Amino acid sequence: MAHVELSLSDVFVPAAGTSTEQEFDNLGRWSSTVSSAAEPCLLIDAGTRVVAVSVAGCDLLCLGDPEDVTGLPLLDGGLRLLDFTANRCELTEPEIDKIPPLLALSSGRLARGLLRVQGASVDAPDSTVDAISTPVFTRGTVAGSLTFFSPV
Repeated sequence: MAHVELSLSDVFVPAAGTSTEQEFDNLGRWSSTVSSAAEPCLLIDAGTRVVAVSVAGCDLLCLGDPEDVTGLPLLDGGLRLLDFTANRCELTEPEIDKIPPLLALSSGRLARGLLRVQGASVDAPDSTVDAISTPVFTRGTVAGSLTFFSPV
């Protein structure tokens, strides 16, 4: 018969008048995590500028080097999204607003969807990725979005 032993310890209770709010900027904290992540991921701020992107994320999304796109608006940094039609047209403005990283910003909720990314060169094949985005909050407001990608 298995034996399980349980022990309890004191719970940390902050002193009266001490703020329980996080004292750091969530974007800054996530930025270092995303920059060193092995998984394809991307962090943008509320203005849609790229705060951080992993090397695997750059490879999957055909963005080049992380340093080349950091600080640029997401869609001006080389990310070319196509529709799923046979014509392979670039997404229109209403369609762009619905991609997971931007939808998480505008809705303040989890967003998921498929993206068709144009290849880096003319003869390179397009890739389809599954994107899952979550808003990143700072002091109760949406300060950015964090997106993880997976090839399909």
